[in-house]
Amino acid sequence: MTEKRSRSLAKALSWRITGTLDTLLISYLLTGDVMFAFKLSSIEVISKFIIYYFHERAWGKVSFGVAKEA
Repeated sequence: MTEKRSRSLAKALSWRITGTLDTLLISYLLTGDVMFAFKLSSIEVISKFIIYYFHERAWGKVSFGVAKEA
C-alpha cells in the first residue's frame, strides 16, 4: 500500500489537533495561566505538525509490519 501525501497531511492535521488540545489542557492545569497555555500550544502545533508529517513520510518507506498483498 502506498500512502498519498494528502493522506499523510490529513493524518498529521487530525493528530495535531488532538495533541494540541492535550497540550493546552495540561499546560493550563499545571500553570493556571490560560495565556501561557495558548502561547505554548501555538508554538507546539506548528513544530510538531511539521515533525509528524516527515515522520509519517519516512514510515511510509519502511516495510516493517506491512503485510504483502496476495
